Amino acid sequence: MDERLSITRLTKGKLPSLPFLELKQAVLGKNYELSIAFVTPKISKDLNRRYRNKNKATNILSFLIDKNKGELVIDTATVKKDAPKFDKNYAEFIGYLVIHGMLHLKGFEHGSRMDSMERKFSKKFGF
Repeated sequence: MDERLSITRLTKGKLPSLPFLELKQAVLGKNYELSIAFVTPKISKDLNRRYRNKNKATNILSFLIDKNKGELVIDTATVKKDAPKFDKNYAEFIGYLVIHGMLHLKGFEHGSRMDSMERKFSKKFGF
């Protein structure tokens, strides 16, 4: 895999086979250094409490390290639980969340512009 994308799995079970490198390049560009960590609800809850002052697990967290470097933290158990609320299966929802998280890394905040970008990339990748 490209040295500008690293994936760490701190969970059990199989991850969906998604085009993570292509997603990163489409949204963030070839020179962006992205790490994606798949974690447990406990880790997600600890990070969410520490950095967002929210005492619950969440499906994704985005951490901007610098202009061309960031990390996504994805709680796979919460993703599985939340996917039906978004009318998506597990794999589709992870793909969507990766796009969502990367847009946050680019500086987008929730709103119509971000929604439009999410739809554009989700359509391109079939999520």
